[in-house]
Amino acid sequence: MGCPWQNPGSCTLLVLLLALPVLQAQATHPDCSVVLYFQQQEAECLEVIRSESQAPTPPGQQGCPTVWDGVSCWPAMPMGQSQAVACPDVLHIFKKSKVPIRRNCTEAGWGPPSPPYYSACELEAAGNSNSTEAKASYFVTMKVLYTCGYSTSLAALFLAIGIFSCFRKLHCTRNSIHIHFFTSFILRGVAVLIKDAVLFSDDSVDHCTMSTAKCKSAIAFVQYSVLANFYWLLVEGMYLQTLLLLTFTSDRSYTWWYILIGWGVPLLTVCAWVVTRLQYDDHGCWDDYSSPYWWMIKTPILLAIFVNFLIFLNVTRMLAQKIRSPDLSKNYKQQYMRLTKSTLLLIPLFGVHYVVFALFPEHIGVDARLYFELVLGSYQGFLVALLYCFLNGEVQAEIRRNWGKWQSSMESNVFNLATQDFTA
Repeated sequence: MGCPWQNPGSCTLLVLLLALPVLQAQATHPDCSVVLYFQQQEAECLEVIRSESQAPTPPGQQGCPTVWDGVSCWPAMPMGQSQAVACPDVLHIFKKSKVPIRRNCTEAGWGPPSPPYYSACELEAAGNSNSTEAKASYFVTMKVLYTCGYSTSLAALFLAIGIFSCFRKLHCTRNSIHIHFFTSFILRGVAVLIKDAVLFSDDSVDHCTMSTAKCKSAIAFVQYSVLANFYWLLVEGMYLQTLLLLTFTSDRSYTWWYILIGWGVPLLTVCAWVVTRLQYDDHGCWDDYSSPYWWMIKTPILLAIFVNFLIFLNVTRMLAQKIRSPDLSKNYKQQYMRLTKSTLLLIPLFGVHYVVFALFPEHIGVDARLYFELVLGSYQGFLVALLYCFLNGEVQAEIRRNWGKWQSSMESNVFNLATQDFTA
């Protein structure tokens, strides 16, 4: 059956249905790239049609006006002539077809496309599996994996914050920074879960054209939590460097600077991004990573990663010098090693994949990008809690000490109770 060109909407629907298996392998809400492409093409074509309707038609000139058929825009043409267009230029969806699609301008108006769109425009290969069900199952599985990951991370982070808060001996600037770092991971996990609830809880909602204040707020919250995450990692690196450089200086004097960097810089960045989007690009739900304004978020993150990499190199150099120094006591060496091994592991671990993917277009390596950012990224909070809290010798010693005190107290209470029963 050919494309019913008299009904433009059905032609677009046919193209979308044909492209769906390919699209589902490329994005979280994959049909949006095609939908938004055709919406833009239609808007440009309608603008041409409006300008033609306002211009007077020369007397005696007959022909076909500009028309949008749901897939392509056909410019005005004199009667008896034909016009050729190429297949829709949707990146990595349609192959570059050398077969032009023609329509003739007749007395009855525009003729049907020849050859029809469905035969002229060939889809790109979707990979080894062309099964739409398999692609859908892949994304459902990935969503389950990262939901479990964020849930595990949230539980571990809350427990770690509770441990640092409950034991008075663990109250210090270093652990206070760790708590802020944990909180940024909690915000990131909560933000992703909120975003999923807002954007994808209702399958009947068109995610491509959704442009509500709720979904924009959810996306802005996600961007703030991701920025705060990277900047508190930067603060961890800065604190470690300060500790090595200024051994005899009180680290409490820098606490407010750390808080301003960790929470303040992301807040200013996101506010500037929100104002810019409202002013110049207030379309959709602001989750279109192809927008040039997306670099307002990317650039500060790349800057934080770059500075952290320099800190990584400098701390490694200073640590090597201090460990070799005969003047440094064994306790100080152990303190440096304990904090350094965690921070130096996290700096490259959290930054490398972001740099790799940030420098490539969004359509490159989509499967790997989704896996790293969603699945592996969801377990980063658990890894942080593990390194900074659960595997921390100081924390383990404090827990053992308090556990021993609690056991002694329980044994003493049991002995007193038994003694009272015996004497009674």
